Amino acid sequence: MTRIAVIGLGSMGFGMARQVLGAGHVTHGFDINPDAESRFRAEGGAAGALPEIAQTLDIVGLVVLNAEQTETVLFGPDGIVGQMRKGAVIVASATVAPDFARDMARRCDEAGVLYLDAPVSGGVVGASSGTLSVMAAGPAEAFEAARPYLDAVAKRVFDLGAEPGAGSAMKAVNQLLAGVNLAVMTEAITFGMTQGVSPEKFMEIIPQCAGTSWMLEDRVPQIVNGDYTAKSMINIWPKDLGIVMDIARSAGFSAPITAATLQQFLAAAGIGLGHEDDAALAKLYARNVGLTLPGEG
Repeated sequence: MTRIAVIGLGSMGFGMARQVLGAGHVTHGFDINPDAESRFRAEGGAAGALPEIAQTLDIVGLVVLNAEQTETVLFGPDGIVGQMRKGAVIVASATVAPDFARDMARRCDEAGVLYLDAPVSGGVVGASSGTLSVMAAGPAEAFEAARPYLDAVAKRVFDLGAEPGAGSAMKAVNQLLAGVNLAVMTEAITFGMTQGVSPEKFMEIIPQCAGTSWMLEDRVPQIVNGDYTAKSMINIWPKDLGIVMDIARSAGFSAPITAATLQQFLAAAGIGLGHEDDAALAKLYARNVGLTLPGEG
């Protein structure tokens, strides 16, 4: 029986861990928030402290926030890589720079542990339903070792080759598009309000027109309902788009639209919206022009 640990039980990781558990694997869940760990164990997650069970694991799914947390979990003072058996695999899904992914893969290889550079897309709904898209890169052995985990969490696994870093590069492309789409959607819906187009009418018509996008159709209902409970926080975007801009600079590539989008998310975080859902970017536009969004007094 495959023994799997999911590290990072946030909005994405918890749903992924539940899918792994539901697929019949022995599944441990770990998080810096003890309440998340307790909640997962109450749903059937296996018990045991990470240092105690690390050497028994076949797969570790890493669904943490960023590169810093990734490196800490893998190679920090209590780093898991040094405790894992040779031939076990790390499936790393945080959005990171390609160079960072390559460095993590090299260090894991030196320890005899496989590494799959495997960022995901599909949001909370995809995580909770096992229908994520995984953009994966790594040696064939890593893909094979990770297969039980990937089968549980993903609808599509895109094989981007044997070289780690290619998955993270593709995720950066996706985040550029997703962030820009999100920002321009909130700009469009609030622009429409200045012309008498209600958010409800926007949602009725635009998804049937050429200006629609996945981000628009996923996030506009939250604006219409005035519900900004965080599924994907504003604060995620300065990190992700910051990675895109860092990659662009290293490539000598001008990315002016991404740069402008990044500034909007930074401004939203600056006025206290950082921990709200990223659809709350609409509030920045609304406040600037004196609009009242649904659900606001």
